[in-house]
Amino acid sequence: MIWEKRGLIFQAGSEVEWRNNSALQPTPLLMGDVIRVYVGFRDRKGISRPGYVDLDASNPAKIIGISPNPLLELGEAGCFDDNGMVPCTIFQEKNKIYMMYAGYNIGYHVRMTIFSGLAVSEDGGNSFARCRKIPIMDRTENERLFRVVHTALKEEGEWKIYYGAGNSFIQGEKKTLPVYEIMCLRTDSPFELQTEGKKIISNKGNEHRVGRPYVVKRRGKYQMFFGGGTEEIPYTLAYAESPDGIHWKRDDKKLGLKLSAAGWDSQMMAYPAIVDYKDKTYLFYNGNEYGKYGFGYAELLSED
Repeated sequence: MIWEKRGLIFQAGSEVEWRNNSALQPTPLLMGDVIRVYVGFRDRKGISRPGYVDLDASNPAKIIGISPNPLLELGEAGCFDDNGMVPCTIFQEKNKIYMMYAGYNIGYHVRMTIFSGLAVSEDGGNSFARCRKIPIMDRTENERLFRVVHTALKEEGEWKIYYGAGNSFIQGEKKTLPVYEIMCLRTDSPFELQTEGKKIISNKGNEHRVGRPYVVKRRGKYQMFFGGGTEEIPYTLAYAESPDGIHWKRDDKKLGLKLSAAGWDSQMMAYPAIVDYKDKTYLFYNGNEYGKYGFGYAELLSED
């Protein structure tokens, strides 16, 4: 693939209190000629609430709207999402828009646990309400600390749910590091996710995590855009392909997107998400410090 980086779109750090720190994990939804990018807006305490940035689909560098208020408030004290929520995947089902989000809960023996919550919008994605106060994807015997959905793909009545899962932290030089890998769960309903999936992408080399599996079916094949992280480089973009959505071959070099020599994405590229609009293909991602400087995009110029 040959991409051209188009630069930073949304610069975080406004004076609006609930979104004055960062814009984490851009998750696009094409709405006619508008790309609505759902993000987790963090405040200065590092606590995230879901919001959106609307972009001109023909020129995503042009911002045409920003959510005036959080789409959801924090969960009740002690709930899985009482310390932050980050949008992960948006899908439509029966004239409703659903948001699966990562809910953060601060731990004692571990830094945090993260599980998937579910919210629904009946007004076209302008506001959301929780479907339940507990996770839609909770812990299981072999996936105990992290279970977060990033893609819900429906085909011929079956759903393929791609998610990150893990059980542990390892001790790094400065802090503990979460360990998780990428799984796929096949189900008849995206609202029943308590069984365990099959591991499809594992850590390699000195990675302690691979995550944010954003999966699309394009040009007769399944494509996964995701991130791999080491202690030295918290995230770089990664890529895999599959003929059936189940068996995957990782090929990061084929993606052709690397850290810049300088600037907002020179130390980290994280949380990729892809969207097609007419004859254009855009990839949105975060840069340095997990979205502290906002999010930007690259445009696909050619593809084998």
